[in-house]
Amino acid sequence: MSTLSDEEVSARVERLDGWRRSGESIERSFDRGDFVGAVRFVDSLVEPAEEMGHHPDLAISWNEVTVTLTSHSEGGLTEADFELAGRIDSLAG
Repeated sequence: MSTLSDEEVSARVERLDGWRRSGESIERSFDRGDFVGAVRFVDSLVEPAEEMGHHPDLAISWNEVTVTLTSHSEGGLTEADFELAGRIDSLAG
């Protein structure tokens, strides 16, 4: 899978609610109310990530989960990052 151009990345980020570009990645923070909610949300990300073979970088800070996506093997953003972002958004509700 090849990396997307800057124009392709910009267009895709605009279609995602709450996501922003950070260098060669995209990221979004999700407020889950409390620590237990944050951990449960992270747990819900395991299955789609495993199904896709594409794994996010995750950070938990009490009630907030920050998800960072990039295609490490490609050295930038690919379609897989945006597909997984969409699946994560669906899970977040």
